[in-house]
Amino acid sequence: MSSFAHTVGSRTYQFRDLKDLMAKATPARSGDYLAGLAAASAEERVAAQMALAELPLSLFLNQMVVPYEQDEVTRLIIDDHDRIAFARIAHLTVGDFRNWLLGDAADEAVLATVAPGITPEMAAAVSKIMRIQDLILVAKKCRVVTRFRNTIGLAGCMSTRLQPNHPTDDATGIAASVLDGLLYGSGDAVIGINPATDNVPQVIKIVTMLDEIIDRYGIPTQSCVLTHVTNTIAAIERGAPIDLVFQSIAGTEAANASFGINLALLAEAQQAALSLQRGTVGNNVMYFETGQGSALSANAHHGVDQQTCETRAYAVARKFQPLLVNSVVGFIGPEYLYDGKQIVRAGLEDHFCAKLLGLPMGCDVCYTNHAEADQNDMDILLTLLGTAGCTFVMGIPGSDDIMLNYQTTSFHDALYARRVLGLKPAPEFEAWLKEMEIFTRDDYVTLGKALPASFQRALASLK
Repeated sequence: MSSFAHTVGSRTYQFRDLKDLMAKATPARSGDYLAGLAAASAEERVAAQMALAELPLSLFLNQMVVPYEQDEVTRLIIDDHDRIAFARIAHLTVGDFRNWLLGDAADEAVLATVAPGITPEMAAAVSKIMRIQDLILVAKKCRVVTRFRNTIGLAGCMSTRLQPNHPTDDATGIAASVLDGLLYGSGDAVIGINPATDNVPQVIKIVTMLDEIIDRYGIPTQSCVLTHVTNTIAAIERGAPIDLVFQSIAGTEAANASFGINLALLAEAQQAALSLQRGTVGNNVMYFETGQGSALSANAHHGVDQQTCETRAYAVARKFQPLLVNSVVGFIGPEYLYDGKQIVRAGLEDHFCAKLLGLPMGCDVCYTNHAEADQNDMDILLTLLGTAGCTFVMGIPGSDDIMLNYQTTSFHDALYARRVLGLKPAPEFEAWLKEMEIFTRDDYVTLGKALPASFQRALASLK
């Protein structure tokens, strides 16, 4: 494998191989320092970025950061690569690719056509030489639309995952949070619960409850219990009303093995969900979550920087045509993203790379309480992601997940972003909100003044 070098002033910096160059070119973050991969100085980082900008995109098809023979994710990336789609950009270097992406020729239609020809490593490489405004501008041009019971990702829309987690999976507590979220227009991406008790009978109990709520009120949305994929398969086999199959995924075979999954298992789950035919306007049945640092935390990163590992996970997601994908950007902790500045940069990188690869990318705009971050940092990231065309964000009562114990975005935060940026929910969900008089008919961002009569009855039933 080739080595690389670049001279800055009187000093020449050497990079032993492609993954070393990629790591040294990455904007500073604590996870890469923890792994011993980061540039030793800002000057070395700039030298690596300049060397990276000079590499032809075609090199990424011949030099693997994780060996083809050792990793099924690498084999997926190479074997599924669309060389016809790649032909349009095959002559470009990484730096030229950045310039092309920022230009007017790379519009929505062109980017959609080229996406199957872009590998995760190409996307990661170009993101490393981009400013934040570059990441926003290009992601804004990428349009990825998916469907199950409603239409996600249309221009001018930002959806939300209603996340009514409860520390004991109490049905009344979950129902109250669902009602609260719906009254703020949250839940069009999915009503998704992280179960406190993670076993098949509990999954069936929760998903059945959510299905009854959706059916009773005719809500054009989908439910999901965020359990391990094997539990979901077992629940399907027992006749549970499963809408979406959830799974956390990573960018290497070894990291996925630490999650207890592989590509074959994900394919089995997808086919099981498709067999239920529960979608009304589409059949995107998968929901994936990712996060920078997951491969490193599993000691399964192969010496690859955490952002490149993260982007490789998007190849796994792309294989299964998901309804939703999101990066849980600050959830793993300050060992990987130390402070608000690193979290903001990582969230925009993840969104950009996934959209460039053709994924319906959202973001859990979040941080743990021991990180050097606060809700002001999350306001910044939420606003930037909304500007960049983020597919969906989280909606949790009061921004505080009382089951998972981390800070994320609230129902109010999502409503703020929609109001300030002029964004709407998914159209089918918006029509339902108006029909239920949650939003007024003449102004989609104005909450109805009175609690709808149907929800008054539902609220009374919780007492």
